Amino acid sequence: MVLGSLTMFSNNPPALDINRGLIAIVSVVVAAFIIFVIGAVVRGQRRQVTTGTEGIVGRTAVAKTKLNPKGTVIIDGEHWSAVVSSGRVEPGEEVTVTEVDGLKLVVKKQKK
Repeated sequence: MVLGSLTMFSNNPPALDINRGLIAIVSVVVAAFIIFVIGAVVRGQRRQVTTGTEGIVGRTAVAKTKLNPKGTVIIDGEHWSAVVSSGRVEPGEEVTVTEVDGLKLVVKKQKK
């Protein structure tokens, strides 16, 4: 961009000449904007998934009802049907989501 500007405005009469400082300032501003946008895109791609099935696996839920093996758990105020992979879970105990099967969560009891 700088080379193009310098070449384009190099043989003009003095009345039509563009200040080289203006070319430098505009080039720096455009480069800073491009670097900012690329950085924002890279940060967005590195963020952890927070929605969908990928975002719920590994999260902690609280048992609303007894899971023996089926029951209900709560995650972020949402009620989900759940199946415990092994053992029993009493209401109020924390479980970890290991898998999402449609609208049902497969959970395991957290170790204390």
